[in-house]
Parts: sequence; structure tokens; C-alpha cells
Amino acid sequence: MPKLICRGWQFAALALAFCVSMAGLPVIEAQGKNPWLKPSGRKPASSNWTGFQNGGQPMIGSGMLPTNWSPNAGSFAWQAPIEGYGQSTPVLWDEQVFVTSTSGANKEQCHLSAYDLKEGKRWWKRDFTNPTPEEKTAYVSLAAPTPIVDANGLLALFEGGLLVAVDLDGAERWQRNLVAEYGPIKARHGLAASLEQNDSNAFVWIERNEEPYLLAVSKSTGETVWKVPGLSATSWASPRLVPTEHGPHLVANAHGKAVGFDPISGERLWELSRIENNTSCTPVPCGLGKFLIGASDGRGEESSGSGTPSSGVVQIVRDPTSGDYSADYLWRAERASCSFGSPVASDTRAFFVNRSGVLFQLDLATGEETSAARIKAGSIWATPVIAHNQLYLFGQKGTTSIVSLTSGEEEQSCILWLEPTEAPAEGESVAKASGGSVLYAAAVAARYLILRQGSRLTAIQSEISK
Repeated sequence: MPKLICRGWQFAALALAFCVSMAGLPVIEAQGKNPWLKPSGRKPASSNWTGFQNGGQPMIGSGMLPTNWSPNAGSFAWQAPIEGYGQSTPVLWDEQVFVTSTSGANKEQCHLSAYDLKEGKRWWKRDFTNPTPEEKTAYVSLAAPTPIVDANGLLALFEGGLLVAVDLDGAERWQRNLVAEYGPIKARHGLAASLEQNDSNAFVWIERNEEPYLLAVSKSTGETVWKVPGLSATSWASPRLVPTEHGPHLVANAHGKAVGFDPISGERLWELSRIENNTSCTPVPCGLGKFLIGASDGRGEESSGSGTPSSGVVQIVRDPTSGDYSADYLWRAERASCSFGSPVASDTRAFFVNRSGVLFQLDLATGEETSAARIKAGSIWATPVIAHNQLYLFGQKGTTSIVSLTSGEEEQSCILWLEPTEAPAEGESVAKASGGSVLYAAAVAARYLILRQGSRLTAIQSEISK
């Protein structure tokens, strides 16, 4: 049984992390007791975005999201700086926004921060010492794993092997050092897999160079439920629970293969090996026993229109006689491929965006390509979101394209940032001055769109709810 380390908290002193402004909009930084933590003040589930891709559900059924914003239009609800830098997706619970980041030349410090959804005030920030620092370069991940959240609190994984659980007020519940327990984590370009969860357990995927593993831990105690070997293949994807008629499968996707595990025992249920260029995208459920798989070349994607035969829909099947499972393609796309952003699906169509910013729309049942058109967003790194009959495509350079699911056409494009008009401070890059030059992630709750750059959060609110 792993040793759990618990200690009391010391609240950080009130301070401005740094000041950022755009079009005269003040950046809000504050700390204090969070009013949303009162039991009588609990907010409905519509305020929740519980993990990477919202637990595999990037399609929300109700609520109008904003459709028109610009850095010069005063259309942001708020912006807030993030301590250090990170690439993870924000998660939301009861009108709180939580985000991870790291700082220091060797990523010595790991940070977990909580913000108020409506006002952007920072309620608390918790700092952890990275047990295994690694030099920060452009070639390794920076706080890439997205945490998970539920009514009891948050679990966060940092690439230094730190796995920590806190309650919604930031008080530590337990902590584990996976490097001390299972050895160093060495992986090409660092660790990127986000956490996955069910009601009782969190699933941690450490796909390292040597002896990779998949781990299930109790969310309440941090104790190991099971530990099994990983896939022994390069991956920057995350594990995903895919529902089937006989219970969910935990699907992990790495170079050349996808593998399904029993989330209760860790047993390998099936393996699909006829896949290429699938290192970057996380499987996305698109029906009972079905999931989308997006193929790309990761850091060296193919050119527009060249495509790959590995994007498509995979179906999980159970043999009625033996009870054994298998998985195979229901269909493969002829041309569609992805960049870093995973594909998504509506009730009738699947959507893929390649490195050159071409949006491919395919019939979800047959894989027939219905359209292919370049979008203004360009290449996307964040997973798209579907809301109110619209597809949101978050371009990594800050432009969001909004596509109508009725017409299939791009209706609007919105810009998140402009290049600074003034020179950055001495020793500061243009990217740092603008909060980071990549739009990494998006989260949705209560008619708010939360967009994450490396060192900045931006909240955009729908006009109809203002």
C-alpha cells in the first residue's frame, strides 16, 4: 500500500502575480473565502466541466454560448493571470474555475488555482514542490495533464510524478509521489495524459519510455486499486471511459494501437493494432460501444488533403458465446485527419480538423465525407465543443471559428488576442506579454466560455445571460 503524505496548508500571501490588460480591461486577482463552498449555495450541474473533454462529452445539450467577441470590443467578462505556465484544460465545479500550471527554470513548483466563474477573482492557490524537476524547454510538456473534479474536490497530476488531492477549498486530502513509488518518468516530449474518473476511482496513465503503467486509485484515499502495464508506445493522448452495453471500457490510445481495459480490474479486454499516426488524439465516445479515433502525425502532421486511413469510428463488440471482446473500425475516413485537437461528433456527423485548418465533415453512420473546407481558426490544439447547434473550433493562434450544424458553414470567427502594440518588457517575449501565443484549451459552463492560454484565463459570457 502506498504511503500517503498529508500536511496542513499555509495560505499564500495576497499578491498580484503579474498585470495584464487588453483594451482597458482590468485583470482581477484576489484571494479569500469562497462563497460557493457553502452547502446551501451549491450550484446546478450545468456549472460543471469535470475533466479533459468534460469526461468525453464535449457536446452540451443546452445553454447558449457567446458567438461574438473581440479584444477591442470589451466583450470579455474577465481575464486573469495564471501563476507560471501550463497547457492543461480548466475544470469547473459550482461556479469555480480550477487550473494547473508550473513555474521555475526546472519546473520546480507546481500550482493549482481556483477562480470565481462570474468575476474572475482568484480564491486560492496551492503550491507544491516538484519531486523530480526537469529543465523547462520548448520540447517537453508544461503542466499538460488536466485535473478532475467532483463534489468532494480535485485530483491533479503533474509531470514530475506528483499526484495530489484537495477539497474544493484547496485543503489537502492526500498526496503521492509516483516517481518515488514506481521509478523515474522519462517520456519523449514529457507526460501529457490527463486524468480520467468514475464515481469512486481516478485513472492515471504513465506512458513512459520504460515500464509504462496504467493505475487506478481511490479518489477518497489515494490507495491503489489496481496497477497494470501500459501500452509501451508513444502517446500524448488521455485514457477515456467508453460506455458499452455491458459496462464501460477504459480505452487508451498510443502509437499503432488502441487498447480497452476493464475499469474495475484493469484486465485487458481487447487490442486494435491496425492504426497509424494516432499518438495525439484522445478517443471520444460517439455512441454505445463506439468511439472516434483521430489520426495525425503529432509534431509533424501531414499536409492539407493528404489524409490518412486511420481516422474514423471504432466499434467494440462482445462475442455472445465466449464473452470475449474485440474492436475494429466501423469505418475509416479516406482523407480526414487531425492536428492535436481530437475529433468530435454530433448526433449525425463527425468532425476532424487537420493541421492546415481544413474542417472535414463526415456522416457519423457511414463515414461518407459530406464537406471539406478551410476554416479561419486554422489548426486547432483544443478539443472542439458542440453547443446549441453550433460547432466551436478553437484555433491555436487565438481565432475561434463557429460553424452551424444546420448549414455546415462557418458563421462567425472571433479573435482572442492581438499582438501587443507596445514592446514587451526587457527580457520578456511577445508570447509571454500576451499570455502565451497558443490557445491550448476551452471549457464550458453556465453560458460561459473559458479559454486558456499558457499564463492567462479569459472568460466570455453569452449576451443573453448578462
